[in-house]
Amino acid sequence: MTDTQARTHDEPHHGGLGARLNWLRAAVLGANDGVVSTAGIVVGVAGATENRSTLLTAGLAGLLAGSMSMAAGEYVSVSTQRDSEKAALATEKRELEETPEAELAELTGLLEEKGLSHRLAREAAVQLTRRDALRAHAEVELGIDPDELTNPWHAAGASFLAFTVGALLPLLAIVLPPSPVRLPVTVLSVLAALALTGWWSARLGEAPAGRAVLRNMAGGAVAMAVTYGAGTLLGAAGVA
Repeated sequence: MTDTQARTHDEPHHGGLGARLNWLRAAVLGANDGVVSTAGIVVGVAGATENRSTLLTAGLAGLLAGSMSMAAGEYVSVSTQRDSEKAALATEKRELEETPEAELAELTGLLEEKGLSHRLAREAAVQLTRRDALRAHAEVELGIDPDELTNPWHAAGASFLAFTVGALLPLLAIVLPPSPVRLPVTVLSVLAALALTGWWSARLGEAPAGRAVLRNMAGGAVAMAVTYGAGTLLGAAGVA
């Protein structure tokens, strides 16, 4: 096998890539939100007080609230997407039953748009329709695999777990070390974690890693700086 053939063979197909990117989106967003939001909470509280119990309480509250919020939001979002996919499939099924010739002509036109000649597109459309008309229209016209509709429970679970794992790092980093090094350990740990998730997302998405890493680290640094400044001001004012 030549190098060119090997590269072509290794290229992901559309269906597998789409499913992978869907999971990637939920996992990366969950982990990033877990790291950044929990770090923002505990660093902000650390700016106002050094009490370990207070930091632990704030961090746990942020972890639980954030993980449940992420799971619920992902469930609602993906459920809406799944409902839309099912409605589109139902509409396509009805059209195939009521106007099969028009649907065959539509499929032929869609295949022509992909670069096939009219004769070849017509022949392919006829063969695809005979094999499984609904699947053919779903994949070519709607970009949907009828056997792999998005699963809201999977997405919600992935977001919940990813957020929880991400949130545990700043929580442990702020409560385990001794007070003098608590803040720098947390900041460095968070920035390292964001660099890792940025690299991971770019790696799986086959995108340049440098920009993803810098975006993640910059966003986390700004969040921690803002919340620490707010916490310090509240502590100085005697609010905390």
